[in-house]
Amino acid sequence: MKNILILGATGTLGSAVRQKFLKNTDYHLTLFARSANQIDPHPQENIIAGNVMNAADLDKAMINQDAVFVALRGPLGVYAEQVIAAMNRNHVSRLIFITSMGIYNEIPNSIGTANNLEHKPALIPYRQAADAIEASDLNYTIIRPGWFMRGPINYVITQKGQPFGGQYATISSIADLVLRLVKDDRLYSRNSIGINTPN
Repeated sequence: MKNILILGATGTLGSAVRQKFLKNTDYHLTLFARSANQIDPHPQENIIAGNVMNAADLDKAMINQDAVFVALRGPLGVYAEQVIAAMNRNHVSRLIFITSMGIYNEIPNSIGTANNLEHKPALIPYRQAADAIEASDLNYTIIRPGWFMRGPINYVITQKGQPFGGQYATISSIADLVLRLVKDDRLYSRNSIGINTPN
């Protein structure tokens, strides 16, 4: 049995990943969120109310974890640095971190280059997070999804340096990928991968 920490557990992706693990594994989940009082815990879960910017909160959450999944909004570059430091302090190596498509200007004309970093300053924190993670010694996988949509599991993976595959990614597909990454520590290790759902 593995111990998995979810940062951003009450968000769209955090909630979907949580349910995916509960339905398909016996893993023990630690759900970390500012609004932890909104969560009705399952017997496989531990709930921690905390702030990513508080080192003591993160250290408490990191104890005995095998992997950390991060799906946050806000100043992601700063958040990534806080998470990396906490993982290093607590000897946790496996990190799965959600950023965004476009941070490497990898979206082709056929999809819409307006969503690339060079045209969209809102992506700067996402790129800062990716850069911090790539500079770390962690066993990371950075996930760059298309825009979220509902739908079945159906996805294509693109590598860093390849053109991005499509505008959208189903939430169920992202959750499925996260489960695979947690089950296999070597899968897409130290890679930044795009995920999209074909039209």
